[in-house]
Amino acid sequence: MKNAKLNVNDEIIELPTFKGSEDEVGIDITSLRSKTNHITIDPGYANTGSCLSSITFIDGEKGILRYRGYSIEELAEKATFTEVCYLLVYGELPNIKERDKFSKSLRKHANLHEDMKRFYDGFPLSAHPMAILSSMVTAMSAFTPESNSWEDDDMDHSMIKALAKVKTIAAFSYRKSQGLPFIYPRTDLNYVENFLHMMFSDSQEDYHVNPVFAEALNLLLILHADHEQNCSTSTVRMAGSSQANLFATISAGIAALWGPLHGGANQAVIEMLDTIKKDNCDYKKYVNMAKDKNSDFKLYGFGHRVYKNYDPRAKVIAKAADRVLNELKLDDPLLEIARNLESVALKDDYFKERNLYPNVDFYSGIIYKAMGIPTNMFTVMFALGRLPGWLAHWHEMVASGTSRINRPRQIYTGSKIRNFIPVEQR
Repeated sequence: MKNAKLNVNDEIIELPTFKGSEDEVGIDITSLRSKTNHITIDPGYANTGSCLSSITFIDGEKGILRYRGYSIEELAEKATFTEVCYLLVYGELPNIKERDKFSKSLRKHANLHEDMKRFYDGFPLSAHPMAILSSMVTAMSAFTPESNSWEDDDMDHSMIKALAKVKTIAAFSYRKSQGLPFIYPRTDLNYVENFLHMMFSDSQEDYHVNPVFAEALNLLLILHADHEQNCSTSTVRMAGSSQANLFATISAGIAALWGPLHGGANQAVIEMLDTIKKDNCDYKKYVNMAKDKNSDFKLYGFGHRVYKNYDPRAKVIAKAADRVLNELKLDDPLLEIARNLESVALKDDYFKERNLYPNVDFYSGIIYKAMGIPTNMFTVMFALGRLPGWLAHWHEMVASGTSRINRPRQIYTGSKIRNFIPVEQR
């Protein structure tokens, strides 16, 4: 490709360009400051490419999401979450032998070190499960010395342990918050079934996994598995660029995901729908409030930083929500409110002009609620799904051999040099 030309103070400089496999074009500005003493300003990095990546492709205008070239719709319909984990981390879908070996490794490493379980005693029952998850993932580094190694086998072993143990940590976090005894993983259950078993088993009775729940959870985890350079994934890459160990790096991603503008949005949706329910289900009132410039009300679950079309994940989840509630014979008024909100928004010029379509968070909380998962666990579920994406991006960055410690620039707007004044003279 031809170089890009930039006019700076009447001087033309040339900057290299890159073209991705889907014809995206990027301009390499790494030499801009050294050549011109200028930098670019891009708050929120909305137009800044931080890396070259072969993991996930998004076309926000067309509503396209693909993992390693596979459409999200096809993966959601045909794949298991374990297969998607393998695909994201290793680049290809596993064959039968690879799948079985990978699944066996995940079952083998699912248990936590007994000493780790004592850490849960230090958390109050009121502790948010995300606080517990973040802390416990960080603590895993103390029990996984190979996480400080950059040898291929050690990195692979650390990633396997992360995938295997984080779901156990998540389930134990729920049990802790409910004052329930921990339930150990079983070697005869698959990844999703094991998680449900550890969450909901009665220690006195055998637990039989509801296949409707297992199918729905498999779908939700796949849909959340990766989403390119989002806030938490970018945080993982930034923390990892310092060569922090894998578990500290993943914990940083968990902390970023916790925010209500990111992973916490699905919890905010349920709380919003519940508010509307208590207000006589007057959803039109809240649609009008969302359009009112003088109102502080925010309609959660609509719009997306990347998608200027219908979020492809939302289409899949909306169908799944109908299926789950129908099969469970649940009549959830929140689902009806959600449908009404969606119907109004899709017809309203205000929403259409601003590309405010339902996103992945809009229906996911309804499914989690139907499964009996409390709202304060919703973001933990998001983290469980997003984990393979974080691992894939961390591994891609480390394996590239070209990673540099992240260090953004700034434009300073503070005071110029000042003389220090003794305190008695101020």
